[in-house]
Amino acid sequence: MVSVILSGAMRISGGIARGVPLVVPKGDAVRPATDGLRQAVFSSLAACVPGARFADLFAGSGAYGLEALSRGATAGEWVEHSAKAAVCLRQNLAAVCKSLGRDEAGLALHNMDALIWRPAVGAEPDLVFIDPPYEIVADIAPKLFARLTDVLAPKPDALVVFEMPGEITLEPPGWTCVKRLGKGTRSPTAAIFRRG
Repeated sequence: MVSVILSGAMRISGGIARGVPLVVPKGDAVRPATDGLRQAVFSSLAACVPGARFADLFAGSGAYGLEALSRGATAGEWVEHSAKAAVCLRQNLAAVCKSLGRDEAGLALHNMDALIWRPAVGAEPDLVFIDPPYEIVADIAPKLFARLTDVLAPKPDALVVFEMPGEITLEPPGWTCVKRLGKGTRSPTAAIFRRG
C-alpha cells in the first residue's frame, strides 16, 4: 500500500473537473506544479487544448495531463518512472474521469523512463508537458528535445511546455520559446516551445 497525502493546494484548476483534489505520494519525490502556474499555462494554451492529444512526461501526480483532460483534451498518456507516483496518478485519473463522466478509453499510463518513451504511430501528441526534477533539467533537456524532434515529426505544430526553475534558460536547436510564464530565479516557470 502506497502512503499518499491529499494536498490542499493540489486541485484541478479549470474545466469540467475543476476542484477535484489530487493525491501525491508522501515525501518529496514529487514536486507538483502549482495551481497558479498551471492556470497560466492553460490560459496561454487556451484554444489548443480542446480536442488535443497530449503526453505528460515526468508526470508525477499527473496534474498537467489531467488539467488538459478537464479542459477538453480527448486523449493522452502519462509517463512516470516512480511506481509510488504512478499509483497516485492512477487514483487521480480515476477521480477526474469520474468527474468528467467518461471512461479511460484513449488514455494510458506508462510506468517507465520518459527518455525512452515513444508514442504509437498515429498517436503523436499535439501538446507535450515536461515537468522533470529541477536538478536534472540541464542534463536531460537536450536529449528530450532531440527525441521530440523525431517523435513529433508528424505534428509540426505541436507545442512543448517545459517547467523549470527561473534561473535556467533552454535554447534547444530547431525549437523556439514562444512564451515564458512565471518570474524569479528561484521560482517555477514554464516555457512554451514550438518547432522553428
